[in-house]
Amino acid sequence: MKRRTLIGRFDEADFPLLQLENIEVKVDTGAYTSSFHCHNIELIELDGQKKLHCYFLDPDHDQYHNKEFIFDRFSKKRIRSSNGQMEERYSIETQIRLFDQVYPIELTLTERGAMKYPVLLGRKFLSKRFVVDGSKTRLSAKKEKWLVELKKAPNVTTHL
Repeated sequence: MKRRTLIGRFDEADFPLLQLENIEVKVDTGAYTSSFHCHNIELIELDGQKKLHCYFLDPDHDQYHNKEFIFDRFSKKRIRSSNGQMEERYSIETQIRLFDQVYPIELTLTERGAMKYPVLLGRKFLSKRFVVDGSKTRLSAKKEKWLVELKKAPNVTTHL
């Protein structure tokens, strides 16, 4: 049986292909899909093909980098939002880095500007990888910080 990593109710993650680091993520076992807050989500036509255009985060977010993203590969999904309404969202496949591991992840793109956390991690991503402890927080971020400090320490040999 594969070991699962303990994760708390929220954490920080990197999204290497999106060039975003230390993004706050909320673990949401009530959500099936994972989602990321974007703005200006729109279909555009380039070279005769439909592409998905967006910006991640909001301009007032600390990690906002004003980079325009255009995706060739995307899909459209019907999602039941937290208020119970069905809505259509665009979905992309990318990578997430948690606990110094990189995982593939499917993210639906949505306007979450009013929400505290720009990213929700749903059951589809969490299952078979993580066990959730709602009393814990930032376990991945704490591990990352501990590893950085350990590597800086003189005369310490690490076997990880």
